[in-house]
Formats: sequence, structure tokens, C-alpha cells
Amino acid sequence: MATTRTAHTVWNGDLKRGSGEITFDSSGIAKQPVSWAARAEEANGKTSPEELIAGAHSSCFSMALSNGLSSAGSPPTRLTTQAEVTFQPGTGITGIHLSVQGEVPGIDEAAFTAAAEEAKANCPVSQALSGTSITLTAKLA
Repeated sequence: MATTRTAHTVWNGDLKRGSGEITFDSSGIAKQPVSWAARAEEANGKTSPEELIAGAHSSCFSMALSNGLSSAGSPPTRLTTQAEVTFQPGTGITGIHLSVQGEVPGIDEAAFTAAAEEAKANCPVSQALSGTSITLTAKLA
């Protein structure tokens, strides 16, 4: 069964001096402030589309990797994933780097890396972002 999630943003002012607030309609989690400065300079307590993409990608990848490892008979104890989304003003998103460290009993580094590569290729967020260069570093704890 398909699911749809929604969020909306109210933006006030021009790009450089304006700011907005993202409301997560589906989950009802706390609203988040967003601004151009948070996107192109320092965050200063505000988020950006790239940070939101990083959160979406790191969580989707972790779920896909957990499922892949479990399906192969080696369920993880813990996965810690970081997604770094690089944004270049005037160009856009220029790359994403995923780093994952896993605690997975009974698996070696090669098998873990192979499972991580498969998760990177097959998680729905990676597929949605397939026009962007996505790199990966995977290691066991």
C-alpha cells in the first residue's frame, strides 16, 4: 500500500534576507526555521533543504542496509550513518557522501561493504537522487 507524506513551507521576504518555516504535516514534529544563509553560509540554528535531504538519505539507507543484512542472516546490532550533502550556490547539489559504521555480529568487512553498496544503490532515496554523485564509506565497528 502506498503512503504519502506531506510538509509545507511558508517563506517571507526575498531569497537573501528572507526566511521561512517548514511544517511537517504528516508527523506533526516541530516546525523548523529555514533560510538562505543557513543553506549557503552557517546554519545558525536553522535548517536547509540539503540538511533535510541528508536526514532522509541517512535514515533510508540505514533501513535498507538493516533489511539487507537481516535478510542475509546477519542482523545488525547498530548502524550509524552520516550523509553529507554538498551544496554549491549557483550550481546546486554537487554530491552526497554516505558514511556508515556497523556493529554486525558474524560478518566480515567485505560482506559488510558489499551489503552497504547494495543498500546505497537500492534505497528509495538513493534512487530518487540518482542524478547526483553518491559515494560511500563503510566499516565495521
